[in-house]
Amino acid sequence: MMKVTVLGCGRWGSFLAWYHSRCNEVMVWGREGSRGLAELAENHANRYVTLPESVRYTTNLEKAVQFSDWIVISISAQQLRSLAAALNSYSLAGKTVILCMKGLECETGKRLTQVFREEVTQPVNLAVWVGPGHVEDFTAGIPNCMVVDSDNPQTVEHIVDTFSSELIRLYKGADLIGTEIGAAAKNVIGIAAGMLDGIGVSSLKGALMARGAREIARLMRAMGGNELSAYGLCHLGDYEATLFSQHSHNRLFGESYIKGEDYNALAEGVPTTKALVLLGKEKGVDLPICETVYRVIYDKQDAKEALKALFARSVKNEFAL
Repeated sequence: MMKVTVLGCGRWGSFLAWYHSRCNEVMVWGREGSRGLAELAENHANRYVTLPESVRYTTNLEKAVQFSDWIVISISAQQLRSLAAALNSYSLAGKTVILCMKGLECETGKRLTQVFREEVTQPVNLAVWVGPGHVEDFTAGIPNCMVVDSDNPQTVEHIVDTFSSELIRLYKGADLIGTEIGAAAKNVIGIAAGMLDGIGVSSLKGALMARGAREIARLMRAMGGNELSAYGLCHLGDYEATLFSQHSHNRLFGESYIKGEDYNALAEGVPTTKALVLLGKEKGVDLPICETVYRVIYDKQDAKEALKALFARSVKNEFAL
């Protein structure tokens, strides 16, 4: 039996604690004053999962780091830089860090592995673990496929061989840039899908999926990644879970936003929209869907008019560069 540290105790963090605790010893870390951690520590459960009593909880980051050689991080993407800086205060020699998060740093457009490497100056094995699947489905025993990627193929092999199971079939990625961009961008497409639901034109989601994948493929290529990753598990493979599911925070945010309803859950696609528009300008890539979502959220443009303009764009070859 191995030891696994999970940093983060929200919906996905608590699920990862549940997933790993089936076969391993697990410690969950949360920030001081975290209500999510307090709930888990008191009840060994929250609205998503019930954890075995063997799972340990702590607000002491040094204790969490020292607990194991496997460190799984699942927090808001915009909080990663500060957490990584804190982690660098402790010895990480020989440890493997897995970012189970989907997003980009909104002010810089940087990928999460870039953010982590900038703050953690120690040599660590670093990977991302992304792809489709909802906590509610996994805990009900419904399997799915996800992808692990890294700048080190041996790290990918080690993670996949160690943590793949009948519940989560892990595939080996070979395009870290594309995998990170695709995983982050699918949340923005998810917001757009929710907006379509909100104005009652859900039938346009098929076109949104096709054009969204092309849009993000162009950005991947411009950033030095493989545009085929847009059609893999990190992006297109996650569309069903993000564009259609009642469990999708980003889709629900988009629908709620259009209807003028409050939505308080974390929707990573909101700051990611800002990052993608920034990257599109830097790389000279046309991102009409991302730009439309940006205008609606940040420029307060009327959603119906913005979406109408999006689908009334001039006709071009479907696979034009």
